[in-house]
Amino acid sequence: MDQLVRRQAADRSGGRAVERPTERPSERPNGQAADRVGGQLTKPVEGRTADCPPAPASRAVAPVAAPVSCCPVKAAAEVLSRPMRRRGKELEQAIFGAALDQLTSGGFARLTMEGIAGAARTGKAALYRRWASKVELVIDALDSTLPRPSDTPDLGSARNELLLLIQGFAEAMSSRSGGAMQALMAELEHEQAELFKDFIVQRVVEPTKATILEILRRGAERGDVRPGAVTPLVADVAPAMLMYRVKVRGRQIGSEFAVELVDEVLVPLIRG
Repeated sequence: MDQLVRRQAADRSGGRAVERPTERPSERPNGQAADRVGGQLTKPVEGRTADCPPAPASRAVAPVAAPVSCCPVKAAAEVLSRPMRRRGKELEQAIFGAALDQLTSGGFARLTMEGIAGAARTGKAALYRRWASKVELVIDALDSTLPRPSDTPDLGSARNELLLLIQGFAEAMSSRSGGAMQALMAELEHEQAELFKDFIVQRVVEPTKATILEILRRGAERGDVRPGAVTPLVADVAPAMLMYRVKVRGRQIGSEFAVELVDEVLVPLIRG
């Protein structure tokens, strides 16, 4: 019993029991704790602690491809809406054609520089560099595309010469530019009508009237036109009838009307 008491006393220091240090995980010299798996030490993983599970392996992510339009109609529309690189006369003719088509289909009141530029597949700035307004553009488009009246050849008959002239006018009015001019004439009450009236008179009416006067003078010299018929008033009859049919009646000028105008109106008028 004495031996047992002495052994317990040896384990105390200053009347207090000596505590044994608790077991700590083994440490490496670099201060990182080793992982313990199944009671065995394992090599620590760089960049993580022993308590953190290993990060899952990263998966390669395929790059996302840019969306591709699968609608051929939409793709074609995008291509057609892109501006085309044209210069000089080529660009000018494209603009004139677009202006005439827009004028024919919608009239002058609905005509816009934006619409012309879009139809011509060019920028609006390209239009404003050449024309200050749609009025100037329309006038230039008509002036450059309408056929110019030329001298009627001597056919030996005033009737045949007048018929040739009126038929040529009818063909011009049935052309692309003629259709645009008819649409324009239907809106001559517009606030800018005076500009267009002046253009039509100077570009169409006066040259036609001058050609008719020449035919009448030549016919008077041959004897198939009475001399009293060679006057500006008589020469006004044909252009007035043509404008009346287009502007007031809204009718087309075809070959049949050309024959009626010559045989039923002009020939009786000039022969008396």
